[in-house]
Amino acid sequence: MKNMYSHILLVVTIIFLAINLGESLHPHHFTYQGKGGVGEAQSHKHPKEAKNVELGMDLYPTGSSIPDCSHACGPCFPCRRVMISFKCSMTESCPVVYRCTCRGRYYHVIGVISHRIDFISVSLASSMDAITNLDAVDETTSMEVKSFFDSAPLLKDANSISSKLTQFIDQNSSLSRSGGPRRVVCVTSGGTTVPLEQRCVRYIDNFSSGHRGATSTEYFLKSGYSVIFLNRRGTCQPYCRSLPDDPLLECFELTDDSCIQVHESQSEAVKRAIRGHHAAVSGGFLLKLPFTTIFEYLQILRLIAMSMKIVGASGMFYLAAAVSDFYVPWESMAVHKIQSASGPLDMRLAQVPKMLSVLRKEWAPTAFCVSFKLETDRDILLEKADSALKRYKMNAVVANELSTRKEVVILVTDSGKVLVYRENDHTDVESPLIKLLVEQHSSHIEGMNA
Repeated sequence: MKNMYSHILLVVTIIFLAINLGESLHPHHFTYQGKGGVGEAQSHKHPKEAKNVELGMDLYPTGSSIPDCSHACGPCFPCRRVMISFKCSMTESCPVVYRCTCRGRYYHVIGVISHRIDFISVSLASSMDAITNLDAVDETTSMEVKSFFDSAPLLKDANSISSKLTQFIDQNSSLSRSGGPRRVVCVTSGGTTVPLEQRCVRYIDNFSSGHRGATSTEYFLKSGYSVIFLNRRGTCQPYCRSLPDDPLLECFELTDDSCIQVHESQSEAVKRAIRGHHAAVSGGFLLKLPFTTIFEYLQILRLIAMSMKIVGASGMFYLAAAVSDFYVPWESMAVHKIQSASGPLDMRLAQVPKMLSVLRKEWAPTAFCVSFKLETDRDILLEKADSALKRYKMNAVVANELSTRKEVVILVTDSGKVLVYRENDHTDVESPLIKLLVEQHSSHIEGMNA
């Protein structure tokens, strides 16, 4: 505690000194060429002053690392690093401040202000930088997330979706037969697309059939959960996985009197699908919300998370969707179809902000969160799953290898790793997986209520 109070006192002292020296400091800035951006000089000075600026790095050496502006400006591009130096009228060393700038707007970078003050020891300055940088991760992520949503196209039918969610949550937050609040899980399923044009003709797609999410939804419903099924349009749906690929044409036939009837070979599968789906929807236990693009997916997910706050620890997020890691920011996207006559297509993709940490900390802080990690390389699968568990504070991570994902998965938690196999060739691996997750969710609820 004493060290913390000493650090606070030191910071207050630095701020006081900076204010007193403010009148004698005249800011100048120029773009620094290096990693994270290359730019041109921003200030126009007398040749002698220009020479001093060129020596800025020598005149004002720094004690912390130079910031990387690669992603500091969110979707705005190009993002350049700017060093703001000060021309001093005193003999003491002056502060050097770095900022990231894009299209005339400055983006603050925490932990990159370096002061050369003679009476501060290097070790103490390094410690303060380390403490500041811990907070910088959260602030940077929040800024990237805000920038993503601010620049995204408006979600169509947002009011209708919000109304459906409110009605569904209100109905299912009432007491269940067991006497406690009914559990609600948001299952995400299918892959997101990344449009290349605002009036989209071309897009980048993520591989996902939606089978995992659709199958898991059925087992969650059997376990007494109410399910919000956030699914990619055209992918596998609950209760339909036993039907042929083209159910409309393969399950029905015309009779001699031009009536339509179910083909005898498909009658049992059709009955099961209709019976299960009707019971879930009419009972108010299944709400299906479709998406296509990365913009739709993340905006709807945020609406769901905000709506599910009311159920607290009884809520679960089962994030099985294949979400794009990169995208084209809406504001920098071509409006009309990109013409092939223009030659080879050279396009820069921005990184999608990591929403898991925001979901975990802000949107639904008490919910039970399960994420998925799919890899084609078994050697890095568990390493990636462990990293996701710790980095995003997930309650569980389901690790699955592409070639064996339907036979076996690995459930990774703080308690260890559990191999989950399907019982035989006629069963689903989702059955034992959901059973395990339901048990862990129960423990989570007990711990939150303790």
